[in-house]
Amino acid sequence: MVLKTSLTILLFVFAFNASARDDKLMFPVKAAVERGIAEGIIDGTVKFYFGDTEHPKVKSEFGEIKTNKKTNAFNKSDLEACQWAFLSAIKAFHQKAKKLGANAVINIQSNYKNNPVKDNTQFQCGAGSWVAGVALKGNFVKL
Repeated sequence: MVLKTSLTILLFVFAFNASARDDKLMFPVKAAVERGIAEGIIDGTVKFYFGDTEHPKVKSEFGEIKTNKKTNAFNKSDLEACQWAFLSAIKAFHQKAKKLGANAVINIQSNYKNNPVKDNTQFQCGAGSWVAGVALKGNFVKL
């Protein structure tokens, strides 16, 4: 009985510690977007400009929109889980842009836990033992 109780306590402690992991990692945007196009997740008709990357002149603005996507990270590398969450976020941006009549999303920033991180080449991902998440915000426009 004591052994069973001890094992149960250890299991709960392990589970708590494993779920408490929340590393903030940065990964390349380019590789993830190229993967999204190659796998047909996005079709390339909507352009994505991260950070303060230069873009053609804005003709119409549709406002700032946020997305927050999570994915199962169990038994996946941080890169794999974070790319998948990123692609889910970009897909949401892609679909919303098409609905609005926008052809680009500019000034894209990571926005994990509402903490903006502006980077021209990388996105931020919150990686845990069980879940990975990517939050983005950007301005939808027609160029």
